[in-house]
Amino acid sequence: MRVLALLLLLAVSALGKRFFNGDQVLRVQVEAEEQVQLLQALEDHLAWEVDFWIHPVSAGRPVEVRVGHASLSGVKEYLQTNNIRFYVMINDLQELLDEQEAEMEESESRNVNYNFGAYQKLETIYRWMDTLVSEHPNLVTKFSTGGTKRPAIWIDTGIHSREWIATDYGTDASLTSLLNTMDIYMLLLANPDGYSYSHTNDRMWRKTRSRNSGSRCRGVDPNRNWDAGFGGPGSSRNPCSDSYHGTSAHSEVEVRNVVNLIKAHGNFKSFISIHAFSQLLMYPYGYTCQDIPDKAELESVGRAAVQKLTSLYGTTYKVGNICKIIYQASGGSIDWSYNAGIKYSYAFELRDTGRYGFLLPANQIIPTASETWLALKHIMEHVRDHPY
Repeated sequence: MRVLALLLLLAVSALGKRFFNGDQVLRVQVEAEEQVQLLQALEDHLAWEVDFWIHPVSAGRPVEVRVGHASLSGVKEYLQTNNIRFYVMINDLQELLDEQEAEMEESESRNVNYNFGAYQKLETIYRWMDTLVSEHPNLVTKFSTGGTKRPAIWIDTGIHSREWIATDYGTDASLTSLLNTMDIYMLLLANPDGYSYSHTNDRMWRKTRSRNSGSRCRGVDPNRNWDAGFGGPGSSRNPCSDSYHGTSAHSEVEVRNVVNLIKAHGNFKSFISIHAFSQLLMYPYGYTCQDIPDKAELESVGRAAVQKLTSLYGTTYKVGNICKIIYQASGGSIDWSYNAGIKYSYAFELRDTGRYGFLLPANQIIPTASETWLALKHIMEHVRDHPY
């Protein structure tokens, strides 16, 4: 039996050359559809620095937005003029980033071995992976394209570089029964260049780091780059947008390599992508609000998985398809995998629901990992028992 990596859900914080002094994160109360439209217009306001952490979709669903210090007065006046209620969730983003950076430095100074309760840099994760392979050569390999194509489960984390909570995950002894019949392919860092850049330059970086011809802006949103409704609603043709879909489907090497591996393998039964944040377990579709043929089963499995997750610490999750539970988003990975015949395609949005957003404190890493593992294990066991 072989595992191509183990899972460990992490959350991390910022070093970078870009600073966010005085930036605030606002929680906006959306009470009417008219306000949704006003907030969507704010999203397109080029003169203000606004970064939506939770996008405006529908009335009754809160919105979160990071606002640059220089734009705060204008944005707040805009909200007040339009009678849109809001309050400050994070008063000074840089203060929170400084606290997490200090925690990381303290952790690195105290620990010789890999510390699962702290955020880690790219090179530290790579070293841990090498150690894991050397210590368990009969169980773990870093990569393999040969051998028998047993039924397999794909899990990736960290496709959006600033989502540090989605970059690793621990294991469990009950994997033994799964590994008797199935392989688990783990891509711990689906966007390594972006992840590294979020440590060294810009903590809020989301995209890849590829160059865009004819534009000063770099990078493509790797979860808008898949051949599933490519270029449709919820993605952008603007290279400077965080949701830029790229010049064509699978233009990004990070996406193309996964597509090629999955197609060549031909026997994946589940595709699970782990993101942050909002506490959601989602299934296709995102590029359309049309229900998939397997909605009933995926909904049932998802709800049972969430019950397992909640049983540990009481963390609550919602279950549903991407388009209806969060927003319409085209070119996503689990839409592609489902259309490719991988029925059990899911995406997690991990802790929290907005108090810290992408800056989840390190003391929540292991609890997040532990509870999420229960949900993952349930899904994998269902896949094992229903492989065809």
